[in-house]
Amino acid sequence: QVQLVESGGGSVQAGGSLKLSCLAAGRTSSRYTVGWFRQAPGKEREFVAAINWNGAIVAADSVKGRFTISSDNAKSTVYLEMNSLKPEDTAIYYCAASLRVDSIPTLALFYAYWGQGTQVTVSS
Repeated sequence: QVQLVESGGGSVQAGGSLKLSCLAAGRTSSRYTVGWFRQAPGKEREFVAAINWNGAIVAADSVKGRFTISSDNAKSTVYLEMNSLKPEDTAIYYCAASLRVDSIPTLALFYAYWGQGTQVTVSS
């Protein structure tokens, strides 16, 4: 089992940047795919980006060119660097871990472990 803790959320103006961190604890020696999801009020949770144990990446079209996912295996941490933020990026951001490592799932149901979430608010 793995525990995930997000940090780095906050409030910024449109066009600003934030960098989220997802620290993993527990059975971090296992191979995981780690993804970021977000959920805005009244909306369903949506996929943002994910990175596989070997560095393969998938990102949603809505964030390509603005958000970058990366990992530091030595620190058991996955990052989501968010640039050119827009008001529509406002949401609670969650990191999640999946045991599916042969591909990168984009559906939340394939992720077994979740963090508590961190709020990102972008004002216009």
